[in-house]
Amino acid sequence: MRYKYNYFLILFFLNFNSSFSQSKTELDSLLTDLHLAMSNRAYYDNLKAIRIDNLKDLLASDDTTLDYKYYLTKKIIEEYEYHSFNDALHYIEKNREYAVLLEDRALIDEANLRLTRLLVSSGHYKESMDLLESINRQTLDQKLLSAYYEDYYQVYSRLSYYSPMEESRVDYAQLFTAYRDSLMQTVSEQSETFLAIKEKQYRDNNMPAEEYLKFNDQRLLNINQDSRLYALITFERALCYDAIGDKQLQKKYLILSAIADIKNSVKDNASLTYLATIFYEENNLDLAYKFINFSFEDAEYYNSQFRFANLSNILPLITKAYESNNILQKGQLKKMLISISMLAIFLLGTIFLIYNQIKKLSTARNNLKSANDQLQELNSELSARNEDLNNLYSKLSKSDQVKVNSLGVFLKLFSDYINKLELYRKMVRKHLIANRLKDLMDLTKSNQIANSEIKIFNDNFDEAFLNIYPDFVEKINILLKPGETIFPNLNNEKLNTELRIFALIRLGISSSAQISKILRYSVNTIYNYRVKVKNSAINRDSFDQDVRSIS
Repeated sequence: MRYKYNYFLILFFLNFNSSFSQSKTELDSLLTDLHLAMSNRAYYDNLKAIRIDNLKDLLASDDTTLDYKYYLTKKIIEEYEYHSFNDALHYIEKNREYAVLLEDRALIDEANLRLTRLLVSSGHYKESMDLLESINRQTLDQKLLSAYYEDYYQVYSRLSYYSPMEESRVDYAQLFTAYRDSLMQTVSEQSETFLAIKEKQYRDNNMPAEEYLKFNDQRLLNINQDSRLYALITFERALCYDAIGDKQLQKKYLILSAIADIKNSVKDNASLTYLATIFYEENNLDLAYKFINFSFEDAEYYNSQFRFANLSNILPLITKAYESNNILQKGQLKKMLISISMLAIFLLGTIFLIYNQIKKLSTARNNLKSANDQLQELNSELSARNEDLNNLYSKLSKSDQVKVNSLGVFLKLFSDYINKLELYRKMVRKHLIANRLKDLMDLTKSNQIANSEIKIFNDNFDEAFLNIYPDFVEKINILLKPGETIFPNLNNEKLNTELRIFALIRLGISSSAQISKILRYSVNTIYNYRVKVKNSAINRDSFDQDVRSIS
């Protein structure tokens, strides 16, 4: 059982480390996105300014009706509401003026409720309470009832939280609860307002996390991630994770909220201030300082007393810690610079010594390379000489073999001639003894024996010559013009008369008279054959010499 317990304990820590690593990677990526959004703040502010300027141009138009001016100032207020307190206040006052000019009680109440919401969000609780009490609940349009209760709900919520007196906090909490219940009766159970109230109620009452997170899940459905509402819901989701002590997820949703606020050019925000506080507690002073200064710039631009009050609690602490850390880092940096300088001097000396050694090694390497190159050249020359010797040996061996074969052919040929002469002598003697002179005379008149011997001679000559020059026919045809090539006429004939003539010329017998005696043709016939072939040559003048050069 103990081993099994240890096994599961190991698995738990492995899974925990894996989840923590993935969460850290996701946070790093989100922080990169946040830094990018912060660096593009001017771009997002410019987009809002363009939208506001377009609305102001329409408002300034001479043909704009009073109804439309009321509508346009309402749209301008929506743009300024979380961007600039003074501008939002100015256009709410104009909106109220248009409502009075229109003599519409519902529009006047709507403008007053909008002003109340602005005063509450900026910490002007006394003014907001005075304005709310000036609104006649009995004559209030039913469409504005939920806004009326929500303003009371918001002001008493904040008073119950920030009031320094315990008795007052209790009274404000009771009023907050009463107006909360009234507000919930005027909105749908699927509305954003209802779900937000239920989420806060469950969270404040320390209900299980899954109970109030399910309301936040519903609120996040189909919400644009670049909207102001998404920033608000993710901020409140971060509060949920703060309640259950999950710092990683808390930071994740604060970052998402801050990115959405920056993209909407919202200056009245709390996400970055909250993030700065967390990073300060984690001793990540660089991020804490960067975020708190960014928040201070936004609060200064918005001009909210409420935001300044919140920032005043944490800004001095972070600034002081950051400056102290900077002083400490400068001291450490100074020590490191001294150490690095000494190390640099040592390294320069080492580099100088190494450079000299490298230079010597380079010289030795170059000398060795030169010697190797010379050795390779000698080896190449030796290989070439060996190759030439091998080729020469091969040629000599082949030449000796050809000579042996040729010698064997002619020895056999002469031996056959001697045998044939001996047989011919015996046959003549027998005819003489038998007194068969007439038969003998008839035999000597016939050319059959001579023709047979000539054919045998030619065959033996062809075989012997082609054994020495196997490519003779192809090479001699190369010397002839296209269409004038010479090939043996008979299938079993290796050379014909023209080829034999030039075969003898290749062997060094250039006299037509000598060739005629060997081939048993007339001198004139040999001459005619030679002239005919030479006329077919590509280069007639050097043809005989080209033939003698065939190898």
